[in-house]
Amino acid sequence: MSGSRSVVVDSPGTHRLVTGEVPVPGPGEVRVRVAAAGICMSDREVYDGHRDPAYVRYPVTPGHEWAGTVEAVGAGVGEELIGRRTVAEGFRACGTCARCRAGDTSLCGGGYEETGFTVPGAFADHVVAPVRLLHLLADDADLRAAALLEPAAVVAGAVRACRPEPGDRVAVVGGGTLGLLAVQLLAATSPAELAVIDPRAERTVLAREFGATGAATPEEAKELHGRFDLVVETAGAPSTAAAACRLARRGGQVMLTGMFAPGATGLDPALLTLNQLTVRSVFGAPSAAWAFAVRAFTSGVLAPGRLITHEFPLERFGEAVALVGGGDPRTGKVLLRP
Repeated sequence: MSGSRSVVVDSPGTHRLVTGEVPVPGPGEVRVRVAAAGICMSDREVYDGHRDPAYVRYPVTPGHEWAGTVEAVGAGVGEELIGRRTVAEGFRACGTCARCRAGDTSLCGGGYEETGFTVPGAFADHVVAPVRLLHLLADDADLRAAALLEPAAVVAGAVRACRPEPGDRVAVVGGGTLGLLAVQLLAATSPAELAVIDPRAERTVLAREFGATGAATPEEAKELHGRFDLVVETAGAPSTAAAACRLARRGGQVMLTGMFAPGATGLDPALLTLNQLTVRSVFGAPSAAWAFAVRAFTSGVLAPGRLITHEFPLERFGEAVALVGGGDPRTGKVLLRP
């Protein structure tokens, strides 16, 4: 086998495509040939140098949203996995701390390690992952679409934590990848109302196709304050956490899934107290949420492939990452296709 290519971000704003030895999986690991890897705003933050230094280690090969086919196994791993289509959890949870033993693997107390941020990720021909983190897919699974199962797992964790009930009034703030995946999962819970708040008409049209019953711009949403039993915030913009809280009814729930800059939320403690809101958040996804997302994908409840708008080879990483967060409402999920 010839060498293996990978995108390496040496430092913020600097990247190169390198060819090295094909990685060899160690004990308990597998090597996966990457079919597709999604680029998200976290990857853009890594490239721009805006990610919290505690959550990235340069030089790094990014890529935490990916799908591929098992190509080789390390010691102690059954060869029957070779040829299987798969995704894998990104957090390298220790599995032994109190939080892991409780099932909260995204809250691992053993120290932060994550594929694509502190260990080599999938913007490459191959990625190596612990076999314990794999979630196997059907033999005919669409690997392009499956590359979005990482953000789908984040959304699945959020929705499962909220426990929406049939007949709830639900709003999703943000019509990006997380928002549209949330719409798909929430539509399956039979809400009485499912509204999407986003300034981009192109995104709300797609949201309606996924099951949203209404849409509003942030300005129009001011007329909806206090209406919703559950509000799922997915945008991570400076004003969207506070906006989500204003949309919730008294005693309602707010789930924050967006990644906010420090001090950007603008939450009003008086509003939270007087309205007795329950506000929760997610960062990453525990193993149970991954399993749920894979089941939803396999059953057809999730159709993430429809969110893909652009695909690039590894050689065009610079062009691809510039699209993410570039502001063009026609840009959905951007993939690298090694």
